[in-house]
Amino acid sequence: MSTPSDYTPPKVWVWNKPSGGQFANINRPIAGATHDKELPVGRHPLQLYSLGTPNGQKVTILLEELLALGHAGAEYDAWLIRIRDGEQFGSGFVAANPNSKIPALVDRSGPTPIRVFESGAILLYLAEKFGAFVPKQGAARAECLSWLFWQMGSAPYLGGGFGHFYAYAPTKIEYAIDRFAMEVKRQLDVLDRRLAESKYLAGDDYTIADIAVWPWYGGLAKGLLYGAGEFLSVKDYKNVQRWTDGIAERPAVRRGRIVNRLQGDPKYQLHERHDASDFDLRTQDKLVAAG
Repeated sequence: MSTPSDYTPPKVWVWNKPSGGQFANINRPIAGATHDKELPVGRHPLQLYSLGTPNGQKVTILLEELLALGHAGAEYDAWLIRIRDGEQFGSGFVAANPNSKIPALVDRSGPTPIRVFESGAILLYLAEKFGAFVPKQGAARAECLSWLFWQMGSAPYLGGGFGHFYAYAPTKIEYAIDRFAMEVKRQLDVLDRRLAESKYLAGDDYTIADIAVWPWYGGLAKGLLYGAGEFLSVKDYKNVQRWTDGIAERPAVRRGRIVNRLQGDPKYQLHERHDASDFDLRTQDKLVAAG
């Protein structure tokens, strides 16, 4: 263990200097809009404002899965929100999500627009709206919702904890990296043990629980998050690997994971999606798990 820092927290914390790191320009301890900017509105019932991060991929994957099942009402416009440029602090986006985080959904299919924010809430809203990918009752529904909320509670340790200190923090802190690496490996073990006894997280059927967990932990399992695959020995989790590979084969997943995407091979980036024809033949190629 390295020597401890000589930093002593003040009695009252005050925001008086930049936080440092790759996202310092958008970090602040207050909420609300920083500028006036209305959100665009397309022609479909569902308007999504997002970015192709793991949280954003959850929603576009579900929408593509719903369309693949024949739910025409799931047609959507996906508008790109560039969070590094602070677009999530525009007045229109803050009205859709007061927490200023992607994704945000506005359902305009009824007489009054309905806003939905937080990726897990959006998944549950859409699954219940269309009656798909969520069990209707009993133990199967309880299992599905338990794993959905497991992901919502666990991902901050993976992204904001491990990912931040391992990949983005301006200073490498041994204690912080060790603490969050231990927790992420525990989470992988939780998943691996569950998937040793079940095809999917909620049982025999693919649900929003899998759609929520896959972009985060599937990407991690393939070494595509934070460049941490070898560091975390992700190949050791054989059941997670099997589950990850199976979901990656789904055509709707291959489409959904590239919508609003800004990273990686430009061939697999679809910055905005307004129609099924926006996917060209390149996007139908076989892809690995989400990054």
